[in-house]
Amino acid sequence: MELLQDGRSRTSSGNVLNVNGSVLQTEPHVELKQDGDDRKVGLGKKVTLLRGIAIIIGTIIGAGIFISPKGILKHSGSVGMSLIVWIACGVLSLFGALSYAELGTSIKKSGGHYTYIMETFGPQMAFIRLWVDLIAIRPAAMAVISLAFGQYILEPLFMPCHIPPMAIKLTTAIGITSIMYLNSMSVTWTARIQIVLTCSKLLAIAIIIVPGMYQLFKGETRNFENAFELSNVKLSGMPLAFYSGMYAYAGWFYLNFVTEEVENPERTVPLAICISMAIVTTCYVLTNVAYYTVMSAEELLASDAVAVTFAEKLMGKFSIAVPVFVALSCYGSMNGGTFALSRMFYVASREGQLPEVLSMVHIRRHTPLAAVLILYPMTILQLFVGDIYSLLNFMSFLRWLFIGVVVLGLIYHRYTKPDLPRPFKVPLFIPVVFCLTCFFMVFLSLYSDPVNTGIGFAISLTGIPAYYMFIKFNRRPKWLQRALDDYLLLNPEPDQDP
Repeated sequence: MELLQDGRSRTSSGNVLNVNGSVLQTEPHVELKQDGDDRKVGLGKKVTLLRGIAIIIGTIIGAGIFISPKGILKHSGSVGMSLIVWIACGVLSLFGALSYAELGTSIKKSGGHYTYIMETFGPQMAFIRLWVDLIAIRPAAMAVISLAFGQYILEPLFMPCHIPPMAIKLTTAIGITSIMYLNSMSVTWTARIQIVLTCSKLLAIAIIIVPGMYQLFKGETRNFENAFELSNVKLSGMPLAFYSGMYAYAGWFYLNFVTEEVENPERTVPLAICISMAIVTTCYVLTNVAYYTVMSAEELLASDAVAVTFAEKLMGKFSIAVPVFVALSCYGSMNGGTFALSRMFYVASREGQLPEVLSMVHIRRHTPLAAVLILYPMTILQLFVGDIYSLLNFMSFLRWLFIGVVVLGLIYHRYTKPDLPRPFKVPLFIPVVFCLTCFFMVFLSLYSDPVNTGIGFAISLTGIPAYYMFIKFNRRPKWLQRALDDYLLLNPEPDQDP
């Protein structure tokens, strides 16, 4: 125990005790001061502009653009309308990203959605978001993108045979484990590898765009004739087309999860978001144009893996490399998502809504080791025993509900906290338009799939009793407190009187 100058003392676990012995402050991630050493163990500012761009692009561009952009074409009804939807969804996603850029520069805390909901609507709403993320959404989303990685990394080895499902799951488990290990070992190397993976997926997109543009300049425009033929366009399908498009652009918010680690966030966050969204939107639109130079709308709708079909038509044997690029793209999304989400759990622990151990930082590696590993068991469990695709259907509307709530909070702060420093400020119509878009997609989910949406909403409501059981009640049952201490804390301490 260390005696402080004002009569207080600091225990070996980092707790600051008042003179009467009560706990005054807990700092499990701070190294003890010794011999006048003021150094602290914490998360450093290692996210530069380039690394920020790599996190956003690397997380947004997953397997979707390579495998199946046909959802937008199917619901929009024509080639021209599908391209308009891709552009419009890029613009709407930019509106959301700019709104988050303002939030990230005015509320300079990591944690993304969780932090902004906590600051605006209080701890109960923030915990419900955290609870749903922890028990369902994030493990299922990680398992889905990891399964795509496992499938496409094995495809060149098994062509033209069918890949055994267990081989895919085992390879997926190895991929998830390697991501967790990487994020546990080094922030710097995690960021460097994310840059490499982002460059590889941009290279893969370039391999599609360049030959496609060459075909277009050669005059291969027959699939663009009558591109805006309205006979197949149905207004009832357009919302579903926009829903698919917005899902393809999802991921622009991940830099806000690591705001505290960004160098000069007032400049870096808005710049990284704008550059990333411009690159992603351009890549998505040009990739779809390239597809149409080689495939008709009917051929694209019939293909299970559009990029592979495109490569087979133009590149012959080189098409075997496309699944490898798809796998690397998925791996980049896994890496970026793990890096960002671990910071949300780290912040939630710091706020007292998750076990204390999750806010601890490795003394040498400066990584939030426990916060990185928290998703690992649930992800592996869902990978082998869970119906993850159904779970994602249950939860898809919750994503847009909470994002809409966050942006609504931005509008609320404009009126309730007009003097809040805002180094980056967007015109009010941008968050208003995006907020309305989010709530429209929530309504669309309720209308088109009320059963699955209702199940997802019911799962989220389990966060209310969980909040009162784990957070709100000061006097928990002794057996529950003992179980929580033994399982979650490295060095359990006696209960303190409230």
